[in-house]
Amino acid sequence: MTFTHQQSAHCESGVMSSLLTNAGFAISEPMVFGLSSALAFAYLPIVKLNGMPLIAYRMPPKHIINTLNKRLGLNIQSKRFSGVEAGQLALDQALANKEAVGLQTSVFWLPYFPAEMRFHFNAHNLLVYAKENDNYLISDPVFEDVVQCSTDALNKARFAKGALAPKGLMYTLGNTPTNVNWPKLIRQSIKATTRILDGLPLPWIGVRGIAHLAKKIAKLDPAATKYNRLYLTHIVRMQEEIGTGGAGFRFMYASFLQEAAIKLNEPVLHDAANQMTLIGDGWRGFASQLVQYCKAKQAKPNFAELAASLQQLAQQERQLMQQLAAWCKTAAKL
Repeated sequence: MTFTHQQSAHCESGVMSSLLTNAGFAISEPMVFGLSSALAFAYLPIVKLNGMPLIAYRMPPKHIINTLNKRLGLNIQSKRFSGVEAGQLALDQALANKEAVGLQTSVFWLPYFPAEMRFHFNAHNLLVYAKENDNYLISDPVFEDVVQCSTDALNKARFAKGALAPKGLMYTLGNTPTNVNWPKLIRQSIKATTRILDGLPLPWIGVRGIAHLAKKIAKLDPAATKYNRLYLTHIVRMQEEIGTGGAGFRFMYASFLQEAAIKLNEPVLHDAANQMTLIGDGWRGFASQLVQYCKAKQAKPNFAELAASLQQLAQQERQLMQQLAAWCKTAAKL
């Protein structure tokens, strides 16, 4: 099977872009990300990561695959397995049928990852496109080139235990899209994103979640120096070091809006793309503020200033979502 590898910013959107493009339906990673309405924000105090609240900047794992499957009518065939042997046999059979296979895996057990990048994250997506002797040929979207992985190592990665355990999950493409109604699809996906970021009543989700985090920062006890540094460092790590990052997802959505603007010849979306790029810059600036605070070891930290920066980002995202929601209503009447 002829397979062309492409490096991506994010594993799930990258796998779907590569899977579709290699099947003959060329689609960029930002378009996959945007059409699946994956942009989000969530501050989840009930879910802990190293004792700190989980902060997410996109929708949960598998949201991109499931949403794109539904909106593009891909008829994706997915399977989980109770045993390693059955999972390996199904993978080998799919490869024998010349199918590219998406897998959910644990980063920790993939030997081609540098040691310093391995951690127990069980929702990493990759594509397997062939097998040579005891090695699988893998298109991992976060790597520059294709890689190989032994059968034993890939089985460990597919059947790792713990949170988000993959249970051998594999998926293959059923249909290649034809006759896509781009205006309708783009409007539908943007409308869903505006609801996720600015239409849910939950205080921890979307723009409300960003404002909630700003309030938590404003209320930090200046005397709790050690906890404050751990908390602020945790925010930076979740925003800029885990996966694609909070700003990174904003930049990707800006690219989607830009591509959508060209496809629909729509200046409103072009302007929205520029605004989203500025918001992404703002998130990067906010992370820099947090890092500077942690390095400076100020005697009298100004948490109000940090909180104000975050509140401004919340306001900017709300304004943009309201503009896009209004465009969706207008576009629906055309």
